[in-house]
Amino acid sequence: MRYISTRGRAPVLSFEEAMLTGLARDGGLYVPDHVPSMTAVQIAALAGLTYEEVAFRVMKPYLSDTFDDATFRQLISKAYSGFGHKARAPLVQLAPNHFLLELFHGPTLAFKDFAMQLIGQMFQASLSRSGKRITIVGATSGDTGSAAIEAFRGLTNVDVFILYPHGRVSEVQRRQMTTPTEANVHALALDGDFDDCQAAVKDMFNDLAFRDSVGLAGVNSINWARVLAQVVYYFTAAVSLGAPYRQVSFTVPTGNFGDIFAGYIAKRMGLPIAQLVVATNQNDILHRTLQTGQQIKEGVTPSISPSMDIQVSSNFERVLFDAYDRDGLVVAKQMAELKERDGFAIGQGAWELLRDHFDSGRASEADTSATITRTLATTGELLCPHSAVGVHVAEHFTGPIPMVTLATAHPAKFPDAVEAATGIRPPLPSRMADLYERPERVTQVPNDLAALQALIRERITT
Repeated sequence: MRYISTRGRAPVLSFEEAMLTGLARDGGLYVPDHVPSMTAVQIAALAGLTYEEVAFRVMKPYLSDTFDDATFRQLISKAYSGFGHKARAPLVQLAPNHFLLELFHGPTLAFKDFAMQLIGQMFQASLSRSGKRITIVGATSGDTGSAAIEAFRGLTNVDVFILYPHGRVSEVQRRQMTTPTEANVHALALDGDFDDCQAAVKDMFNDLAFRDSVGLAGVNSINWARVLAQVVYYFTAAVSLGAPYRQVSFTVPTGNFGDIFAGYIAKRMGLPIAQLVVATNQNDILHRTLQTGQQIKEGVTPSISPSMDIQVSSNFERVLFDAYDRDGLVVAKQMAELKERDGFAIGQGAWELLRDHFDSGRASEADTSATITRTLATTGELLCPHSAVGVHVAEHFTGPIPMVTLATAHPAKFPDAVEAATGIRPPLPSRMADLYERPERVTQVPNDLAALQALIRERITT
């Protein structure tokens, strides 16, 4: 298995090289040169297995010889040992043929833990073997940053710098990033929105001299290993509902397109997915793109589902690459237009292919709050606002085929929005009960590339 860039001009890499590299040197994102398929017999054999064993079977074909079987199984076991539910990703029924996939039982109470905990283990194993040291720089709209800091805190051979938009994440998200005491992790509050954070990270990767001098690596969803780890729970959920003998649909609240792209990969591997539904909040660029065939930025409006307040959805580039029959030059041209002109038009054939794979919907702020209120009253389930966006949109697509909505975060991560909708302030799990008393350690930084690079050079461990 080899990995190629979506823009066609970067070196072809192994899995280990792509994992440690993150963003390709031509500005593109790495994808596998082919998607391995699983037969119906292989998928059926996943029934009743542990989450860890399913992860091993689904992911191993992508790793080539990066880790032997025993080592990879050990890394998976370590990654999920700290989760608060034995099923790791349990299903809860909301209504006839509508299910909630709870992805918030990890250490930071969000779906990002499924990938980040495993990446942390894989990075550490790889770097210990090679003796190299790297600098991880990431951008977050809230959950990626806390998951990355939790996964890499205290690890040797790694320095971690996470940029988040100052004043635009929830207090719980912020404190999860700013309260760890380990010297190798750094929370940076950037003056701007998430797209500014993401642009700064990409600019650092595209500054090849800086990138090489600090050993830059990325763990945002630009990193293929992040996407791959998220493919697993599509298999566990679908098999629990009868796959491969029946189809299953999924609705995914998303801003950066990474989580639903993982579902697309699962479908291409042979999982019988009927529909993949993109659910957006009021920052609905993905919904508008799928409806109109044009991706046009309109600015970010802060919402009660802040992890989705995004206008530049990095992982959309990966599916666009497939839609254009893997023509990297066309993708590079359209990404340049998005950066320089704030938008681009998708070719008719590519747009039709995207619409064959994806449906979409949006939820307003009022829709989101009403869904939190209604779901609690009718099912007893308390939703975070992001999960509520998904449930609201999914309700427009439910039918004879089971629909699974991804619950991407624990309601306690967004207590203000949940309390406003229900009158209930969801408590943090006991292991986090003192989060509000822990001292914070954070640096507020300007939206200035040179200043950010100087700060990182100053703080990295040599």
